Amino acid sequence: MNRSGSTTRDRVRGGRRSRERGGARPAPLPNRRRRPPLRPRQRWSLRVAVLLTVLAVIGWLLWLGPVLAVRTVQVDGLDTLTVEQVREVARIPDDVPLLRVDVDAVEQRVATLPQVRSVQAARGWPDRIVVTVAERVPVAVVGTPGRRSLVDAEGILFDTVTGDPPRGVVELEVADPGPDDAATVAGLGAIRALPVGLREDVERVAVPGPERVELTMTDGTVVVWGGPDESATKGQVLVALLDRIADGALEPAAVIDVSAPDAVVLR
Repeated sequence: MNRSGSTTRDRVRGGRRSRERGGARPAPLPNRRRRPPLRPRQRWSLRVAVLLTVLAVIGWLLWLGPVLAVRTVQVDGLDTLTVEQVREVARIPDDVPLLRVDVDAVEQRVATLPQVRSVQAARGWPDRIVVTVAERVPVAVVGTPGRRSLVDAEGILFDTVTGDPPRGVVELEVADPGPDDAATVAGLGAIRALPVGLREDVERVAVPGPERVELTMTDGTVVVWGGPDESATKGQVLVALLDRIADGALEPAAVIDVSAPDAVVLR
């Protein structure tokens, strides 16, 4: 006991009670090590790795994967050709990834068809190749029966016919038909200058030489056309004259000479 009248035991008990009143301190948690934050260079490397992985997956899907592969070959713009003919020449295998299809080579192969004037091939995502064809339009027919060929406006011989030519296609008589033959070019110029409806009334166009184009109508009327110059004007004059003859304003003529369209001669 000390002078204050308290024993050592009392002081110990009082100290304990004072600590209990102040609240017990929580036991410290086990020491956990925190991961240090990524440095800017580490974050950049991680992002690059993720990006490269994504690009690799995309590249695999586009170049080798079966998801974006050819399922259909669509052919547009056909008139006389069939879809099967174009597909056979295009030679586009199924299930090949679209990016691996050489569309330029497809165009070159389809362009070998004589009836094709122009062609365009394109990828139609996700699973198609679209081939758009522009066919040659026949303007004239050359050759003898059984060995006749259709000719387009450029003088290209592109198809053969054994029976009657298509409606509005005019028989053209030239010695050496072709795009580089002056007589062929002159004859085609005369045919193209006529309205489509009037072409059906033309039996044949004979061209002994580039400056000697002559049309024979189905009623026997002969039209002296002359050379290829002013073909558009000659066509307009001829249509006007034939209309006036049909209306009775002019007497029918056996020969209509429009070689000089400003000085027409009927005889």
